[in-house]
Amino acid sequence: MEQEERKPFLEHLEELRQRLIICILAVAVGFVISYFFSEKLFLILIRPLKDALPEGSHLIFTNLPEMFITYLKVSLISGIILATPVIFYEFWKFVAPGLYQNEKRLLVPFVLCSCVLFLGGAIFGYFVVFPFGFKFFLGFSTEYIKALPSVKQYFSFAMKLLIAFGIVFELPVISYFLTKIGIITPQFLKNNRKYAVVIIFALAAIFTPPDVMTQFMMAIPLIVLYEVSILISKIAYAGKRKEEE
Repeated sequence: MEQEERKPFLEHLEELRQRLIICILAVAVGFVISYFFSEKLFLILIRPLKDALPEGSHLIFTNLPEMFITYLKVSLISGIILATPVIFYEFWKFVAPGLYQNEKRLLVPFVLCSCVLFLGGAIFGYFVVFPFGFKFFLGFSTEYIKALPSVKQYFSFAMKLLIAFGIVFELPVISYFLTKIGIITPQFLKNNRKYAVVIIFALAAIFTPPDVMTQFMMAIPLIVLYEVSILISKIAYAGKRKEEE
């Protein structure tokens, strides 16, 4: 009897292991492909900083393997991005057995929307936040104090912001999913709007540099996304109520 009760749990663990292996393999393939273009990818990544720096300025690296390790990191991040559709797909397939049949049909829209929103958040950070943020920071340079950004520090800073913007732009998809499985409701989101705004500004302070302008540039889109999430939650909630009737 005890073995029969354990069997479903062990089957879930085995399925989870298999899906994690698939995700890791997808990232590995993406990493290998990306490594051949790592230098070009890094040049694209530093373009906003290059445009903001005075003419003739350069990035520096302070230890011998730093540039090589940075290229490896660029390839890994790029590999994860390339593998994102597979990762979202495997996640959905893992949780799908616990959902209704009509919810399973949301597989393709879920994966598509998740990827588009993540990339949209990263693109917003790259094209909007980076140029303004870099100009702000470089504005503190004087005749006697010049910026010498290192490759390692810039990569860490840029990745932190891009990933943060990508994740927070997933809010509408998360809202839809949590509403469908009954964890939240549109009314819950409305009632907690003021707390959400406080949390949003706190997250903006954590994930962005310590200047008010950059924090607002992250917080305002998040507030807009929260309002969109309320609307998405209403649609999901109405659909759920209709199914239950």
